[in-house]
Amino acid sequence: QVQLVESGGGLVQTGGSLRLSCVASASIFSFNAMGWYRQVSGKQRELVATITSGGDRNYADSVKGRFTVSRDHAKNTMYLQMNSLKPEDTAVYYCNGRTNFYNYWGQGTQVTVSS
Repeated sequence: QVQLVESGGGLVQTGGSLRLSCVASASIFSFNAMGWYRQVSGKQRELVATITSGGDRNYADSVKGRFTVSRDHAKNTMYLQMNSLKPEDTAVYYCNGRTNFYNYWGQGTQVTVSS
């Protein structure tokens, strides 16, 4: 069973930056794709950014130009660099890793952007 552990969330002012990390307990080469999702209480979880095994990146329109997803295979870690944060970015952010057989999720990390 692969585990994904997020870190890096916190409280930041509008316009600030945070970098989220997602460490996998197995090689991230095993994932067809990895991504970041976020969820606000009472709302559906939504895609933020994804990166495929081939390195293709996809972003939600609301974060394009502000967020960057990347990964470090040597550290089995995926990152989400978040710049120019807005109050509407406040949510619990989840790491996801997808294989041919299973969809793995982390426990989430809270990001709060104050106005």
